[in-house]
Amino acid sequence: MIEIKNLTFSYTGSPPYVLDGINLKIGAGAYVSVLGENGCGKSTLMRLILRFIRPTGGTITCGAKRIGYVPQKNDFSNPDFPITVSEMLDSYRRLLKIHRKDAVEQSLALVGMESYRNALMGSLSGGQSQKIRIARAIMGKPDLLVLDEPSTGVDFASRKEIYGFLTRVNRKNGVTIVSVEHNLEAAVENSTLIYHLEHGKGHLCTPTQYTEEFLKPEKEGR
Repeated sequence: MIEIKNLTFSYTGSPPYVLDGINLKIGAGAYVSVLGENGCGKSTLMRLILRFIRPTGGTITCGAKRIGYVPQKNDFSNPDFPITVSEMLDSYRRLLKIHRKDAVEQSLALVGMESYRNALMGSLSGGQSQKIRIARAIMGKPDLLVLDEPSTGVDFASRKEIYGFLTRVNRKNGVTIVSVEHNLEAAVENSTLIYHLEHGKGHLCTPTQYTEEFLKPEKEGR
């Protein structure tokens, strides 16, 4: 699905590099959480995969035919802009040239938000807004779903629902997921693989390996 070779990146185009010598393969159907301290390059890596920015060096090959993107920033919560959930999603449906008019209802049903179809976007809570962002991202039936900290600003109950949905579309529908995470517990519980970034370098491991290598020494004070 995704292959990264000898990737380097700097916002200035020269050293020091935010990402330095990254090599990573993500197979179809994987659920990869990208972890690391603030400023380690997690969001930068995501933006490179999405081709929002270009590498300074190296290559990124992505075999996904359709990519769904769930940004962290709430881009439609202005309470002074009177657009409903259905209106916003329908505008996105037309943008994607999806001719099935039931696509909006289907995407809302998948995230359990059918009853909010006529609610104003600006009236939604953080958890409700995030579910709508996910509904928007999956409307085009992507084979790759990229998320930027999906549980930021979301209450506990909504977090459980969101991660439950993500694991279902990954396990049952085979959607590949790459999620920039700050929620360590959710990453360990739900991911099939974890990519840990530190000092511009990356390390791919299983959740069990991550717990043994990074979390246990931290808890033990080493």
